[in-house]
Amino acid sequence: MKTSMYFLGQWLAAPLRTAAIAPSGRALARLMSSEVGPQTGPVIELGPGTGVFTRALLDRGVAEQDLVLVELNPSFAQFLRRRFARACVLEMNAAELARTSCLDGITAGAVLSGLGLLSMPRQQVVDILDGAFRHLRPHCGFYQFTYGMRCPVPDTIQNRLGLRARRLGGTFLNLPPAAVYRISRDVGSNPTAALQFTKTTEI
Repeated sequence: MKTSMYFLGQWLAAPLRTAAIAPSGRALARLMSSEVGPQTGPVIELGPGTGVFTRALLDRGVAEQDLVLVELNPSFAQFLRRRFARACVLEMNAAELARTSCLDGITAGAVLSGLGLLSMPRQQVVDILDGAFRHLRPHCGFYQFTYGMRCPVPDTIQNRLGLRARRLGGTFLNLPPAAVYRISRDVGSNPTAALQFTKTTEI
């Protein structure tokens, strides 16, 4: 079965869980992985789906055994295990990253996210970002794409988690056209205090 048809089947089965109706295109995958290379070290990918970004990471020289693929959809997770046998595939919700022991000892050089943040409750977005940055080395990036006109992580969340977003670029060759943002943590920020603040304050 072609990957695009497999992806569509998963969307039809669970449209709320599979945010996109089709896998991302190669141009978007190249943009998402453009700042990643063999020297990046472990890379965590959130919501890899059928592995379009995963394949781009391998093309950039990231070793397959350095990939940690976090996928909630059981069918996609099984597909990824077959396609990328040496990668670590974790079948779990990305919002649980801060509370899992599966990533103990892993310090990533990048996180790539294929998650539909715009369709998620804001607290879930906070949990995903907090968990991701707990496993990112200082000054390293969280890469997120969007079909919208602005960064999918609102300024209120960025400010409370000590984050800063920079538009990396966009591509009209994707359907629909998409943009990629690099989100990093501000130097000297206090993410623990910021996280506690979000749990007691409406965002």
